[in-house]
Amino acid sequence: MNASPSTIAARGARALAGTSFKPEHLQAILEDGMKDGFFEVHAENYMGAGGPPHRALAAVRRDYPLSIHGVGMSIGGTGPLDILHLTRLRDLVDRYEPALVSEHLAWSSHGGTFFNDLLPLPYTKDTLDKVCAHISKVQEMIGRAILLENPSTYVAFAASGMSETEFIRKVAQRTGCGLLLDINNVFVSAANHGYSALTYLSEFPLEQVGEIHLAGHGEQLDDENEPLLIDSHDRAIAEPVWHHYSSVITRIGPTPTLIEWDSNLPEWSVLHAQALTAQRLMTGIVASFEQGVGYEA
Repeated sequence: MNASPSTIAARGARALAGTSFKPEHLQAILEDGMKDGFFEVHAENYMGAGGPPHRALAAVRRDYPLSIHGVGMSIGGTGPLDILHLTRLRDLVDRYEPALVSEHLAWSSHGGTFFNDLLPLPYTKDTLDKVCAHISKVQEMIGRAILLENPSTYVAFAASGMSETEFIRKVAQRTGCGLLLDINNVFVSAANHGYSALTYLSEFPLEQVGEIHLAGHGEQLDDENEPLLIDSHDRAIAEPVWHHYSSVITRIGPTPTLIEWDSNLPEWSVLHAQALTAQRLMTGIVASFEQGVGYEA
């Protein structure tokens, strides 16, 4: 399915592609620059009052748009949101005025205990009500809409009464939040659960997508010696993920795209090259529509 020129124009012709910001890359970023780029940070790494992390982030923010991505709000948790955490997020948003703010569709705390994992949810009416209430609370606190990211999952709940895409669509409709489409998460979950990534993307509410994430994934074997993909963020993006990305942006037009790389960190030039690949794909699609040629994914 091809997007119309009006769809492309409505979303803006600039092909913004960014990367995770890592302090190790600061000097190279300042020397090299990144045209039409932006940077994303995990909110939890900058909830302190000051010090070297904030000095580095302030240096980047002077020249580039910023995206703040939360990984610890526990949007899908059964208990109330942590007010101290939420207050710190509000203060961080006020301080840096990011272009985008996002959170995961997951839970990571229970009974006052916080985990280092983004854990999956049962897609039920009760879960839907809790997630919507939590998102509304976050949006009220920070005074703006957030983007909600689809998860990568390794188990599914028998109690789920709706698909993940249906659940996400209902959340967006009820809360007014936007969506962060992580295409690597789609690919990983589809492989692990044995469904089609293309079918998932065809059912996803793409009209609500305000940012895209791309990342590398690892491959291993589970306890039954079956292939298992891990959303590891520790290597280059796989070719099938690039293919799905091209298909999506052909349908919705240029969309801020973030390359996630969080461990086994490469040199800045390697990470920058991945962002430039995304940028070239988006620019090529814009050029195709301007010439009336169209683009086949």
